[in-house]
Amino acid sequence: MSFTLFPGTRLTLALESLAGLSVGDALGAQHFVTRVDPDKPPPAPWPWTDDTEEACCLVAVLADGDFDRDAFADLLGRRHDPYRGYGPGAVVMLREIREGLPWPIASAAAFEGQGSAGNGAAMRAAPLGAWHADSLAHAAAQGARAAEVTHAHPEGIAGGVAVAVAAAVATAGRLDGQRPALLRAVAAHTPDGLVRDGLLAAGRLSDPLEAAYELGNGARAMARDTVPFAVWVADRFLDDYPGAIAACLRAGGDVDTTCAIAGGIVAAHTGVAGIPPAWLSAREPLPAWLSEAGG
Repeated sequence: MSFTLFPGTRLTLALESLAGLSVGDALGAQHFVTRVDPDKPPPAPWPWTDDTEEACCLVAVLADGDFDRDAFADLLGRRHDPYRGYGPGAVVMLREIREGLPWPIASAAAFEGQGSAGNGAAMRAAPLGAWHADSLAHAAAQGARAAEVTHAHPEGIAGGVAVAVAAAVATAGRLDGQRPALLRAVAAHTPDGLVRDGLLAAGRLSDPLEAAYELGNGARAMARDTVPFAVWVADRFLDDYPGAIAACLRAGGDVDTTCAIAGGIVAAHTGVAGIPPAWLSAREPLPAWLSEAGG
């Protein structure tokens, strides 16, 4: 990588990734209402879910230096809307944080003290990776910091790291004018465990349905059965945002989250120009407080 990123550029890159994440999330969520045909998408508006809400909280606190976990936890606690599709465990945790419980305690106490191994840290992580496109090591480290606020389990953290690195690789490829070897780079920066095992296995797959069968489609809402598939989709369709979303829709499972993850990574590479304008306008507007917070 041979480029320098200034704060304004970093924010622009993060917001473009957020656009891809939020459109994927919103269109994927429509799939739970009625089966979505990407060639004939449903009428607007497409409401977004907790995936986008948490990603907006993340983008709102991005700044120079280490990721501000305290500010992120505070914003998650204050801004989360339980009716946006949050799981029951997340609702309890974020309510506890809002009521004053320190986030390290709330995160560590989840799932009877095991911490969450779910895909929630991964679903929001792409804009953070786009922000750190000039350093995969920083993207990995900051991805872990952002994940730890709600996910104390190593696999939950690994999911956040993998997606942050994937978006950093995708963005760097855009800035360098190259199509990067996404899966290989992500696996190299992801901690050992089931998420990394899935990323390594993904390298030998070539068909979306085969990939979903072998890797999982997020039906268990765990990082290990969501992240390898979503990153595989992003790698396979890195220049084709509609193709990436179509592949996630076809695979089924936790469609809003796989679409959000793949969409955030792919848009980090294509920019907003890669997202069909009709899809972007159909997505529910992002929350007003995001722009008020500087995003």
